[in-house]
Amino acid sequence: MNKLAKATTAVLLLLAMAATGYWLGKQNTGIRTRDTGYGIRDTAKSGERKLLYYRNPMGLPDTSPVPKKDAMGMDYVPVYEGEAEPTGQFGISLDKVQRLGVKSEAATMRELNRTLRVTGRIEVDERRTYSIAPKFEGWVDRLYVNTTGQAVRKGQALFDVYSPDLISAQREHALAVQGLASMQNADEDARKSMQQLVAASAARLKNWDIADAPSDMQAAGDSRPHVTFRAPVTGIVLEKKAVQGMRFMPGDTLYQIADLSSVWAIAEVPEQDIGQVHLGSRTQVTVDAYPDRTFDGKVTFIYPTLDSATRTVQVRMEIANPQGLLKPAMFANARIAAGKSGKVLTVPASAVIDSGTRQIVLVRLAEGRFEPRVVTPAGRSDDYVEIRDGVAEGEQVVTSANFLIDAESNLKAALGGMGEQTDSTLTPPLSHGEREHVVGHQGQGILDAINPDGTVSITHDPIKSLGWPGMTMDFTLANTSLAEGIKPGSAITFELVERKPGEFVITSLHAQHGGH
Repeated sequence: MNKLAKATTAVLLLLAMAATGYWLGKQNTGIRTRDTGYGIRDTAKSGERKLLYYRNPMGLPDTSPVPKKDAMGMDYVPVYEGEAEPTGQFGISLDKVQRLGVKSEAATMRELNRTLRVTGRIEVDERRTYSIAPKFEGWVDRLYVNTTGQAVRKGQALFDVYSPDLISAQREHALAVQGLASMQNADEDARKSMQQLVAASAARLKNWDIADAPSDMQAAGDSRPHVTFRAPVTGIVLEKKAVQGMRFMPGDTLYQIADLSSVWAIAEVPEQDIGQVHLGSRTQVTVDAYPDRTFDGKVTFIYPTLDSATRTVQVRMEIANPQGLLKPAMFANARIAAGKSGKVLTVPASAVIDSGTRQIVLVRLAEGRFEPRVVTPAGRSDDYVEIRDGVAEGEQVVTSANFLIDAESNLKAALGGMGEQTDSTLTPPLSHGEREHVVGHQGQGILDAINPDGTVSITHDPIKSLGWPGMTMDFTLANTSLAEGIKPGSAITFELVERKPGEFVITSLHAQHGGH
């Protein structure tokens, strides 16, 4: 009996010690429970990270106090104390990045070949224009060139004139030359007087531009009754007023000839861009008549006045035209090399999103992680834009599918926080009854046709998230490869995103039940 009592006492003592140890262990480990307010008891050990909330996996401004899934079945991501996501960043799943065809390129230092695109017109080089205007009275006796626009060569006969005054002057000069020749044995004073008479008559003919007339005189000593005027330059007859038999007075312009082997292009440069244009800048000119050809030239003059109506300054470019392809009065498009040389930080032009009030680029931080940045662009070329701040050299910027990323990630919401003062408080969870923001809209239907312009025609069932009834519509594809292998008439499922108000783009397209 004593042995049984001792055994019972020992068992009770052991039980008491175990209970005491359990109680002390529970106090030391600090296990505690809390009510989440949603009927779920959550436990956390002291010393472990504190769970704050669950955030939307697509980077949307949507959080939840309990685990949940988004509209596409993706799990919300837990956020622990000290791990709150940086303001403005967002994520997109890797498979969706691939479907959107997202491409990126590093911001790089390069020489930016800036160009100004301006319009203008082709004009005659004023320095290569010549007028034929006799300096004496006479009559047009015969025309050799009798049409406007006719091409002439230097020295080619244009017309013959008859002038009593000219004939009289030629005879005087001829007589003076004969008299000088006959006075070989006369005294020195007489020969000097005759030489002065010869020089005076020759000067009179020279002033009339008939200096070579004595060489055309007949052997008998009489001057020719006609004088032939010749083209002073190779070119085109721009104006012809001479008519056979007409009388002209001194100074009347009978012909105007232009040398078109070199022409001018007069361009209108906006006031804000004129500071980038410099004398000697290289230019390239195109005209509608020859769209596949460019004509090289350079800036030779910047006009000193501004047109107050158009707020432009005229710039003159000199262009070689040996084949005569450029015609005066043609409209021209010119590209003028502008700015100064030197390497600057640049990104592709396609990477810059212009919101109207600011310019934004999407920086690719990691696979599926993006951050919108407000940048300050400066000069630009056809393919690249100079960035003064907002992006560092080597950072990857998104160059394609920007607008689809915008729709996928609600970029406007991400950017909204960039202009506001952030504090240490976390985004509060959505209350019960708040409507979850839907980015992707799911639909199903029949693929009716793949259109020649790359769009698809789909007869779809009602789409509840958009409030659409069933109908037939044409949609743009985010990537034309989405429809590859799917035959018209196949049953399909698809996903839509709203690129901009009222414009929807398909980002995912699959055939149902082996419809490929």
